[in-house]
Amino acid sequence: MSYIDVLKMGFVLNWTAPDCEHCERSGGRCGFDNYQFICFCKDKSYLKICGDDHDGLSTWKKILVIGLASVFGVLAVILAIYFYRRKKNIGYAKSHVQPRSISTDPSSKDLERGSQYFGGSQNFGVQHFTYSELEEATNYFDPTKELGEGGFGTVYFGKLYDGRSVAVKRLYENNYKRVEQFMNEVKLLAGLVHPNLVSLYGCTSRHSRELLLVYEYVSNGTVADHLHGKQKKHAKLTWPIRMNIAVETASALKYLHISDIIHRDIKTNNILLDAHFRVKVADFGLSRLFPYDQTHVSTAPQGTPGYVDPDYHQCYQLTDKSDVYSFGVVMIELISSLPAVDITRHRHEINLANMAINRIQNQSLHEIVDPTLGYESDPKVKKMINAIGELAFQCLSSSKDMRPCMDDVLETLLDIQSDGKHKSKPEVLDISSLADDVVLLNHDPPPLSPDSNLGSNYTTPNTSG
Repeated sequence: MSYIDVLKMGFVLNWTAPDCEHCERSGGRCGFDNYQFICFCKDKSYLKICGDDHDGLSTWKKILVIGLASVFGVLAVILAIYFYRRKKNIGYAKSHVQPRSISTDPSSKDLERGSQYFGGSQNFGVQHFTYSELEEATNYFDPTKELGEGGFGTVYFGKLYDGRSVAVKRLYENNYKRVEQFMNEVKLLAGLVHPNLVSLYGCTSRHSRELLLVYEYVSNGTVADHLHGKQKKHAKLTWPIRMNIAVETASALKYLHISDIIHRDIKTNNILLDAHFRVKVADFGLSRLFPYDQTHVSTAPQGTPGYVDPDYHQCYQLTDKSDVYSFGVVMIELISSLPAVDITRHRHEINLANMAINRIQNQSLHEIVDPTLGYESDPKVKKMINAIGELAFQCLSSSKDMRPCMDDVLETLLDIQSDGKHKSKPEVLDISSLADDVVLLNHDPPPLSPDSNLGSNYTTPNTSG
């Protein structure tokens, strides 16, 4: 029989196929495509047995594996970012503190001296916080939480375990001098209670690795922010608010001076405002107790350019009249909305105090008054602003002996605010009556005061200190 006959008659071919046996057991039928073995099942075809793909894993198993892998991958990325940011923040904090000689050894001699300085008293009525608690409250002193930097330290926003928002002041150094200043400040603030002073909540223990102070957080920014800073466009300070700011700031300073305390750095950046625009005077890092038997404290010049008492800067003599001078600058800022120092102004007017003295002596105070206050449209406002200008003029006297004390300043402000209904102590100089007697000097020495019978000269405050 030839091959052709066999093909015509047909034949049955039997062969051994192990894969086919597995396929049939799973409920499928064996077959082939052009390339490989196929197991035909009810739902679809598979490579070996029904329900299994070519890699031996079912579809749902593959989905599960892929899903779990994705979840673990995302978690790994999140954890990596978290630890990286934490390490970066800690590294930043260390790099910004160690160059200033912070001692991290709790047993260091500096801290031992600080412990002795405490004199055995535990906390002077203030709460003690652990370093780790404040570290976590500030997210390890995250630079994005920095509120500002003062003469002795950097201030960070923090959130305590009990939900309170706080301002944590981190001092620069842990040497003996700084520890002593820290202890002085704690004792000082613990005994101060005034509605217009920032409250001290507590501090770290004298055995802490760093010296930290915890203050109340005042949420509405500074007067400087609202006058000529980042909040100027969002909320304008009306004249009644500004008048009240002057009164409350003067009240706080009077309280400090009665307590034999000189602030030393009065400026609009250190006058905070709460949600109701009530004043909270801040930054006592430059504060000092001065002895009862002395009239001044000799020290190196400190403070902020534009606010520094010219007498203090020249003689290094600090008195309560230094605060009066600085407050005079603040009052000019309140009526003008201009910064204390602005290098874009004419060189003779870079310093706001110089500009104000010049304008007042020329009977042209209106030239620097903020036009939004209603000076030209409201006679009552005009009268009050003129009176504030006259009072500021006295406070800016180059001679500290010619400046009023803060008690008199406050009484005058209350009298101005009440339109004469509050009996004030000092008699404010009426500059307008001396207009014909004023001669402006355009060159050095600086212009003479209108109070010519007292021979008071006004010198340009040195802004380098």
